[in-house]
Amino acid sequence: MPPKDRGRGKLPVPLPRGVILKDTEGKVWRLGSQIGQGGFGLIYLASPQTHAPVEDDAVHVIKVEYLENGPLFSELKFYQRAAKQEHIRKWMNLKKIRCLGIPVFWGSGLTEYKGKSYRFMVMERLGEDLQRIFEDCGSRFKKETVLQLGARMLDTLEYIHENEYVHGDIKAANLLLGYTNPHEVYLADYGLSYRYCPNGNHKQYQENPKKGHNGTIEFTSVDAHKGVAPSRRGDLEILGYCMLQWLCGKLPWEQNLKDPVAVQTAKTKLMDELPYSVMEWDSSGSSCGEIAKFLACVYGLAYDEKPKYQVLKKILLDGLESSGTRYDGPLEFSAAACAQNHCAATASKVCLPRPMPKTVQQKQKKMEGEDYKACTGVTGKQFQDEEKPRKLSRMLHQTEPQQVCLQKSSPKAVQQKQNKVEEEERNCLSGLHARVTCRQVQAEEKTIKCYTVTQEADRPPK
Repeated sequence: MPPKDRGRGKLPVPLPRGVILKDTEGKVWRLGSQIGQGGFGLIYLASPQTHAPVEDDAVHVIKVEYLENGPLFSELKFYQRAAKQEHIRKWMNLKKIRCLGIPVFWGSGLTEYKGKSYRFMVMERLGEDLQRIFEDCGSRFKKETVLQLGARMLDTLEYIHENEYVHGDIKAANLLLGYTNPHEVYLADYGLSYRYCPNGNHKQYQENPKKGHNGTIEFTSVDAHKGVAPSRRGDLEILGYCMLQWLCGKLPWEQNLKDPVAVQTAKTKLMDELPYSVMEWDSSGSSCGEIAKFLACVYGLAYDEKPKYQVLKKILLDGLESSGTRYDGPLEFSAAACAQNHCAATASKVCLPRPMPKTVQQKQKKMEGEDYKACTGVTGKQFQDEEKPRKLSRMLHQTEPQQVCLQKSSPKAVQQKQNKVEEEERNCLSGLHARVTCRQVQAEEKTIKCYTVTQEADRPPK
């Protein structure tokens, strides 16, 4: 059972350097110097070599909290249930990916010191966190780097979600580069992780104002602001906000972080007015296209709907195509590169809306005459069971697809997979387009009369 005062705690009294800890598997670990601390725990260097002092280049760390504290308990349960190394290796082979951004868990246990009980967890050592790097880069990342980070986090989140968990607190401070492989990025700190689908039963949508505004206020989802339990779409929404901050340097609500309701209102407005709200937020306009499209697809998810991860990933990979950057290639963090990216983007300001090519107009007219569904079917009852629907602006014009192949497959198999992803993307985006309301169409294109609307929704029915 989790501690009764879960989520509340204080930093523990530091353990002495050189103390020997034994985990539940009987392995022993020697404690080195303290190298950091979190909200409730301390982090030490560690080594399985107990006969010698722990060196400064040790590749293990131990996270220590008081036994009654809750976050480390939640984190520990995540690793024990969902992050077994053999499962991660099988997943990587299945998905043909080179790295999955989940730190290696080595063990855990309990110990006592000066009459106090401690819980500890042994992990692989990680490098610098992205928040520090972001600040060193003038609070702006290169566009290619943002898209790389987003695509890699999608890989990580897909694995986490498939194992019945959501992270709930994605942000630069919780993204760390590898210690021995600094071109890999890892999602750490699972203290707010949540088992959204225990034994295959998804939690029900239910707003609870008493639990509202949970998580990190800058990035937490609209659902979390309403006190709804974390979900897959919430994780993806948080990731979208992170990418928007990394690319633009700030978020529209950062001046109101002490007022959670104002932040919630600003996020709701941004999501309601996609894609233009995102496109117009940055002075560069066009550089936010992939993020606007990404968030619009996330916005179209029902609370308990499984996301189309490959569709979302393809949106980001398409943005990397022109630069020839591989999403699993080296990450570039430099103030000069970020500044150069900002100047180049600013020089290419875009005035929205832009006229559509004739072929796109014809395609949209065809779409308006059909009853398109979102990524999955929904019922009228689901509309009534959850939050009031919000309205969605027209979706971004679709770009030409890109094929990124990380495995050696036959051309026919590759083409079939590409076609499937493209079809899912078209279905998702066309479903969003079909839910534009009469009022929005009239405001954007006064020459069009709207007599009927097949569906009216902000988020798809739950």
